[in-house]
Amino acid sequence: MTTRILTAISDPDAARSVTTLLSQLPDAEPAPPVADSTTLLDTLARLAAESVEELPEVVLVHERIGPVPALELIREVALRFPAVGVVLVTADSSPGLFSAVMDSGARGLVALPLSYEELAARVHGAAQWSAGVRRHLGAGADPFSGPGGTVITLSGAKGGVGTTVTAVQLALAARASGRNAALVDLDLQSGDVASYLDVQFRRSIADLAGISDISPRVLQEALYAHPTGLALLLAPAEGERGEDVPDRAVRQIVSALRTRYEVVVIDCGSQMSSANAAAIEMADASLMVTTPDVVAVRAAKRLVRLWDRLQIRKAEETVTVVNRHTRQSEIQPSLIEKITGTRVARSAVPANFKELQPVVNSGRMQDLDGRSAVKQAVQALAGELDLLGGTDEDGPRGHRAGRGEKGARGGRAKLRGDRGERGAPGLRRRGAGGDSGQVAIEFLGMVPLIALVLILVWQCALLGYTYTLAGNAADEAARAATAADGAGPCADVATDELPQGWQDSGPEINCFREPGLWKAEVGLKVPVLFPGAVDFPVTVWGEAGAAEEG
Repeated sequence: MTTRILTAISDPDAARSVTTLLSQLPDAEPAPPVADSTTLLDTLARLAAESVEELPEVVLVHERIGPVPALELIREVALRFPAVGVVLVTADSSPGLFSAVMDSGARGLVALPLSYEELAARVHGAAQWSAGVRRHLGAGADPFSGPGGTVITLSGAKGGVGTTVTAVQLALAARASGRNAALVDLDLQSGDVASYLDVQFRRSIADLAGISDISPRVLQEALYAHPTGLALLLAPAEGERGEDVPDRAVRQIVSALRTRYEVVVIDCGSQMSSANAAAIEMADASLMVTTPDVVAVRAAKRLVRLWDRLQIRKAEETVTVVNRHTRQSEIQPSLIEKITGTRVARSAVPANFKELQPVVNSGRMQDLDGRSAVKQAVQALAGELDLLGGTDEDGPRGHRAGRGEKGARGGRAKLRGDRGERGAPGLRRRGAGGDSGQVAIEFLGMVPLIALVLILVWQCALLGYTYTLAGNAADEAARAATAADGAGPCADVATDELPQGWQDSGPEINCFREPGLWKAEVGLKVPVLFPGAVDFPVTVWGEAGAAEEG
């Protein structure tokens, strides 16, 4: 039986050495190594989406893999892909590490420097275990990717743009639709989720920071079960305790939450730290909240550039949510999209603080009226992000295998979203729907008014043209009468100077002589829209005179 082996090693020299040694194993089929934990998880997820049989039998994880630490990575692989045997490659072969590795779900440990015999034994053992699990699952079993919910982060372009309100309402919308949802307050110094939901709880995310192995029981003790059904992981009441939450702890906490909840909404606040940077890196979709004013949009642009410089997330991978939007705003979502280089969500949250004021002051955001324009807009945003309950052709939302391909920049991971292939969120491209339908309806309502204005303009043009024709015909008629010294040619010349439409309307032509000159008067009917059809009962006159000759 061929054993497919995937290695996760960040050091190129070590990767070449391990690949060379693996190629010498009988019936081994080593795949090209991956350089970081993010790419490893995405590669396995993509393969699992096709079939369990497409997964490699063995995964080798180097002790220095990043950005997720090796033991945490092994734990997540074991939870999400139980049909894969994981082996740790490390220079430390102490009994303590061996015990921790096995507790994390690995099938063995290989000490550095590598020896052919030990590597062959560990790979063979992991492959045999993987084959047994796959036989147990059965050839006809559905593809299994393990538990893995959708993680959404929200960051404010600046303070006061409504990040927490949006995060709370998104989580409530997901929970109301039947999804198993958790809300995390990662604004560690000044988080207000507890105030918006009127919660008093002595446990916080800081209590999980010092725990190396977050078991389901430990996690449950740190979560507050809200009456709405939301699980809340709150920021510490004492802001200084936020410094006790490092990025490594956040990665572990987010991974633990992802395995237990279908939707995890994380409020990252407006201040950047290593903790919320780690959450943004791990998220399936990262939202940036801004308001349509110059100061906030400039702050949004700075934040996007900061994320790019720190290799957290690219601008095109970020979704901007416009809060307090009005149609009269000078800065519209399309301009914000152009300035920031991000994708702007189709669902903008309208400016209506009167709706929010009662529930904000009472700390009962869950009581916001379902008919509220704000709540309906956030509900639409949740649907746009695929956070609402329901199933589709890819299976239950929130439990699809793939999360898009990701790569690495330097030593840190970046989330790349081929959002078309992802089952969890990522936004649909802007296009038909959303505001475009409303704009079309409004345009149709304006069509009669536009047509009326055009008709009036055209009729005014016809009136002016008729005046011009009457004056010109009178001038030519007066000259003809002077040249012929008689009124006979006067009427003929005046008629010939008129277009056919005005000739058909029966012009009135008068030529008469006064001392020393001939005068002509031409009266024309003003047509209605088209000459020669219907005329107004109004006659416009043109007059002219010419001195007698000789």
